[in-house]
Amino acid sequence: MRNEKYLALIKPFETRATKRVLQVNPTIAPLRVEPEKTVIFVYEYDANDVNYQQLENVEDCYKYLNSSKNTWINFDGLKKADIDKVCAHFGIHPLIAEDIFSSGQRPKMDELNHLLYCLLNMLFFNQEISSVENEQISIVLGSNFVLSFQEDVTRDVFNPVREKIKIVGSKVRQSKADYLFYSLIDMIVDNYFVIMEQLGEKIEDLEEDIARRPDTRTLAKINMLRKEMIFLKRNISPVREMINGILRSESNLIEEKTEKYFKDVYDHIIQANELAENYRDMMITLQDLYLNNVNLKMNEVMKVMAVVTCLLAPATVIGGIFGMNFNRIPWLHNPNGFFIAVGLMLIIPVWMVWMFKKRGWF
Repeated sequence: MRNEKYLALIKPFETRATKRVLQVNPTIAPLRVEPEKTVIFVYEYDANDVNYQQLENVEDCYKYLNSSKNTWINFDGLKKADIDKVCAHFGIHPLIAEDIFSSGQRPKMDELNHLLYCLLNMLFFNQEISSVENEQISIVLGSNFVLSFQEDVTRDVFNPVREKIKIVGSKVRQSKADYLFYSLIDMIVDNYFVIMEQLGEKIEDLEEDIARRPDTRTLAKINMLRKEMIFLKRNISPVREMINGILRSESNLIEEKTEKYFKDVYDHIIQANELAENYRDMMITLQDLYLNNVNLKMNEVMKVMAVVTCLLAPATVIGGIFGMNFNRIPWLHNPNGFFIAVGLMLIIPVWMVWMFKKRGWF
C-alpha cells in the first residue's frame, strides 16, 4: 500500500508531460493510426438556399470544385490516400498535403497555387485529468470553397458556425467563402478563452490550497499546471503570426470588407496571448508563494524547538552540576537542596518565558 501511495505521489513528476509540451520534430514521419474511414460533411449554400449532406466516398466531393454556390467540405479522420486524392483534385500543393497529414506542427499560414492554407490547433480541456488537449486542424480557402481537415471525429468547436449557415439572412449566408474561412478561425480562437477560463479556475483553487495546507501534492499540482500553461502558450502564440500573415497577404481570396473581421481575430489572439502570459506569471508567483509558506512553516517549527531547548537548558545545567561526582559540592548535603534545585528548574524557565513575551519573540 505504501508503494502505491509513493508512486501516486511521484506520478505528476513523470517526464511524459514535458515531452508532450516540447515534442516537435517535423522531419520525423508521424506515427498516426489511420481511421477506418473518413467522415465527410458538406454544406453547399448561398443567400437563398442551403444543402447539407454526408458523403460516403471522397470522390463524391469532386463535383463541388466548380459549384456556383459557396461550399464547406469538412473531413473528419485523416487517411493519407483520401487526403492525396482531395488535394490533387482541388489543386492543393503537395507540401500542404504533407502538412495536413503531419502532426505536432507549429501554427502557420501559406499561400500556394492561389489558395490560402492555415494550420492551427483546436484546444479542449479534459476535466477528468485536468489537462489541455489539442487537435490539429487544417483549413484551405479557395475561390468558392473551404476545406477543413480534422483528426478527431467526435469533437470540434464549429457547431455555432453550422447553425449560422442554416439561418436565412445570416452574415455567413450573405457573404463569400472568405467569411466562412474567417468564422472557422474565429471559433477556434474564441475557444482559447474558454480553455483559459477553466485553467484560471484551477489556478484559483490551487492558490487556496497553498494558503491553507501546502504539501508535496500541492507542489506536484503547481508543476502540472505550469506545464499546461507552457503547452497552452506554445499553441496560442504562433496563431498571432498566422493571422498577421493573412492580413498582410494580398490574396484576391480575401475581400476588403472581410479584412476587418480578421483584424478583430487579431485583437482577440493578442488578448489571448497576454492572458496566457499573465497565467504563466501567476504560476511563477504561486510557486514562490508555496516555497515561502513552506519556509514559514519550517521557521515556526524551528522557533518552537528553539524555545523548548532554551526552557530546558536551565534544568539541564542545574541537573548536570549537582550530578557531578565530586566529594565537596556546595549545598550538596542541604536537607532542602532537592526542592531548591527543582524550584530553580521551574522558576528560571518561567522567567525566561516572561522575558521572551516581553521582547515579542513569540
